Amino acid sequence: MTTAVFLGFIVFSLYLAIRSKQGHGAQSVHDFFVASRQFGAYLVFFLAAGEIYSIGTMVGFPGGIYAKGPTYGVWFLGYILLAYPLGYFLGPKIWQAGARYNAITLPDLFKGHYGSRALELIVAGSSILFLLPWGQLQFTGLVAALKGLGWEFDPVYLVLISAALAFTYIAISGVRASAYIAILKDILMVVAIVATGVAVGWKAGVGDVFHAASLQVSNQMNDTQLRFSMSTMLFQALGFYVMPFAVQNFFTAKSANTIRRTQVAMPLYMLMYPFLVLASYYAISQNLQLASPNEAFFAAAVRLLPDWLLGLVTAGAALSGLLVLAGICLAIGPIVTRNLLPGMPEQRQKQGAKVVIVVYLVLSIAMTLATPNLMLTLINTTYYGVTQFFPGVIVILFSLKVRPMAIALGILSGQALAIALYAQQADFGGINLGLVSLAVNLLVTVVANYTPRLARVQPA
Repeated sequence: MTTAVFLGFIVFSLYLAIRSKQGHGAQSVHDFFVASRQFGAYLVFFLAAGEIYSIGTMVGFPGGIYAKGPTYGVWFLGYILLAYPLGYFLGPKIWQAGARYNAITLPDLFKGHYGSRALELIVAGSSILFLLPWGQLQFTGLVAALKGLGWEFDPVYLVLISAALAFTYIAISGVRASAYIAILKDILMVVAIVATGVAVGWKAGVGDVFHAASLQVSNQMNDTQLRFSMSTMLFQALGFYVMPFAVQNFFTAKSANTIRRTQVAMPLYMLMYPFLVLASYYAISQNLQLASPNEAFFAAAVRLLPDWLLGLVTAGAALSGLLVLAGICLAIGPIVTRNLLPGMPEQRQKQGAKVVIVVYLVLSIAMTLATPNLMLTLINTTYYGVTQFFPGVIVILFSLKVRPMAIALGILSGQALAIALYAQQADFGGINLGLVSLAVNLLVTVVANYTPRLARVQPA
């Protein structure tokens, strides 16, 4: 029954992808990647929510609580809530900048504003590099979800099937397929999470679960943990809407006001997190011996839900990962064909992007199978690099006069330092390493912008 329900929803998602193409004929590059800037508030809302509340919500958040204790999940909630006000004010400006420069990708914005080929290449290359862990994140979550729900398949087959489905969604109608499938995915994900949380409360008792879990994990934060949580919230909130796929999602809206309307409603999704906490606490209280902390939520679901509802949970988890995977691919494809290979004719960019997407999926699969990680580690790794774009994006949005050489040096300094500090496991008393690197990024940018010798050296 579980498998039948799961397959039924997957088939329905393919139907939605096909339905999304009706009435649009042969898609141009702009329609394929940013829907010709035609999406209204509802489609933008579900598309953006589909990328935010992904497999990491069902796997990473409960896994972090299971592995590190409940206090470790504080940042997960905090940085998303902190990001929404930023999105309300910055999102419309990103849309306006995209319309001004006819942009499809984040590097298009840098190219349009700074007029620097070197800076465009830096942003394009590092976007691809730091999105590799984000793709691995989705595959890791999908494997954990399907194995946690009792599907004892070889991980190789699971990731290959997932990659094939993600590519199929993209090939059918690009971002339009993602937007339509996002509606189904959000419904399934919310129902799955709420149903599992309610089952914990009904069958095990909320008070009993919290009491039993509190005997095994601490609810107290020491000073180091508090600094880590606060600094990580700030750092990742700044990087939240400069993710290449998040910027591209804004470009699909038909107006700046459409963005504002979606950001107002986004926090409603946070109402499902108490149910995730309940599932995580249940896994802790029952002393469940898991192969990976990433399986915490699904271990509770398997124990407490009937087979037909497990099929729904499986479908919600799978579509959550597949949708974000498709979004990443839709961002990386045009970055290569438009920014790394700028001479490619527009009529060939869509086909070229599909080839790039296949290569990206293969690399992500290889990383998933070779180096499986706790999802929180993968999330941090991506943010270490991507958030370094934030100063450059702010300059674009507010039309400030900053030299492209200064922005380029700042980005490279911040990214290199973040990687070095992470590799050395440096400790700044709990302060997020990426935030330290971002501060250095800003310092280098300011110094380079106002140093006369550097000011005369402009990238081509």
